[in-house]
Amino acid sequence: MSDSRPLVCITGASSGIGQALARRFHAAGWRLALVARRAEALETWCRAEGWAPADWAVFAADVRQEASMIAAGEACLAQLGLPDVVIANAGISIGVDTAIAADLAVFRATLETNLLGMAATFQPFLGPMRARGQGCLVGIASVAAIRGLPGHGAYCASKAGVVAYLESLRGECRGQGLQVVTLVPGYVATPLTARNPYGMPFLMSAEAFAGQAFRAIVRGDSYRVIPRPMGVVAKLLRLLPNPLFDRLLAGRGRKPRQTD
Repeated sequence: MSDSRPLVCITGASSGIGQALARRFHAAGWRLALVARRAEALETWCRAEGWAPADWAVFAADVRQEASMIAAGEACLAQLGLPDVVIANAGISIGVDTAIAADLAVFRATLETNLLGMAATFQPFLGPMRARGQGCLVGIASVAAIRGLPGHGAYCASKAGVVAYLESLRGECRGQGLQVVTLVPGYVATPLTARNPYGMPFLMSAEAFAGQAFRAIVRGDSYRVIPRPMGVVAKLLRLLPNPLFDRLLAGRGRKPRQTD
């Protein structure tokens, strides 16, 4: 007998926002298809949560490897069926300095993970969702997409690309019964932000973010900044003239580089 509960697929589910989203969806009665490079560690975590084996499945994949992601998607389709929601959450955040040649590799890895990895996540599911006429594709962007931050060029560029990509995808899916949701977190307490050497206004826990994100996804919001006060800040940042914006960021700490 097939399981009629809704199914969500989440990448980057081995820590931070990914794990918090997994917990929130599971609490709401959803089945989980979880994707991560560290599959064994993720399986151990799921068992430690006390979840029934029928509630979850783990698929090993690296979002930087397109073939790996396509294989994971096809395995999910074969074992669990077509998800109702796919959340492209996997991401990295590392400081870069363009004057340092070695940081170009970090730049490439950031774009491959945060932007190209999102397209690779959606690819196996988009065609079947279109054929079914129902589905929701969710991308995790960042308020760092709004304005460029010193030392954070790779991450800001990747997340700005995510916002533009999801907007394009939303237009392509219009009239096909599909929803495309852009979630724009502010500062969330995760391993990605733990080393930030600057103030993080409206810092929230991953669990608090996941609760608001779940509601936005269920509503089918096309674009949502979380938390809402950060949305106000984001709008103000868009309006600031460059000289004022540059003065505001003068002396601000830079995102640590990989070797810092």
